Amino acid sequence: MRVIGNIFWFIFIGLLSAIGWTISGILLCITIIGIPFGKQCFKIAWAVMFPFGKEIRTNFEKHSIGNILWIIFFGWELALSYIVAGVVFCITIIGIPFGKQCFKLVKLAIAPMGASVVKVNKK
Repeated sequence: MRVIGNIFWFIFIGLLSAIGWTISGILLCITIIGIPFGKQCFKIAWAVMFPFGKEIRTNFEKHSIGNILWIIFFGWELALSYIVAGVVFCITIIGIPFGKQCFKLVKLAIAPMGASVVKVNKK
């Protein structure tokens, strides 16, 4: 399921989303103040390409000031967009796995500073 899910995700959602995150990261890295936020955009771009089989571990306390700034300027809009996309996907039975991936990405979109994307071992 992971391979098939990642293939469909990459074709229909992942590639375009990753390109958007990468462009945002490049634009943020133009300024010195935006470099930490740009690096987080690159982390998110990597995670959204193939989300099946990955787990997101957040650590808000590690960079709480950065996360608060991210939430104020970027995070809440991005998290809201993933929530809306997840609800739309969950309307159909076929879209439920993709909706679950969108809900998983909400954690990373709302507070990426100190978060890590970890591959889940196959059981």
